[in-house]
Amino acid sequence: MPATAAGTTDPHPAGAHYAGGADRSQEDPRVKYLLLIYSNPENWEHPTYLRAPEFLALPEEERAELTRQAEAGHAEITESGELLGGQALAAPSLSRTVRVRDGTLAATDGPFIETKEQLAGYLVVDCASPERAAEIAARIPDARFAAVEVRPLAEPSGQDG
Repeated sequence: MPATAAGTTDPHPAGAHYAGGADRSQEDPRVKYLLLIYSNPENWEHPTYLRAPEFLALPEEERAELTRQAEAGHAEITESGELLGGQALAAPSLSRTVRVRDGTLAATDGPFIETKEQLAGYLVVDCASPERAAEIAARIPDARFAAVEVRPLAEPSGQDG
């Protein structure tokens, strides 16, 4: 079994499937969470926080420390097996919005609505509590300059309260 950052044994290897609705045992309370990372589309290039005006206004030492903390957080959740995956998204201007109304397809270029923040990427984590998922999200620098939404993934049975 893989070792966690705390040195204990993790019975959940990265990439394993844990969600199971009624099959989830009392001993395995882990839940998968989707961490939706938002950013200002005007500063698009990954990692997006590096182009945020608020980040650029920080002293150089603070910017370097924030980047170091982000890298350490990523390494921690990778080593613990909590990180299942993730992906940065291309600029919102490259998206298409698709709707079908009365059997007719309508596709438009760009995002659905104009907003200050757009979805920039996501991580999927598997952890023991919503508090731990929020703790991981808080360590993503974009949480400081935009937002990171924490949402539990629905159970395969579709019963997600």
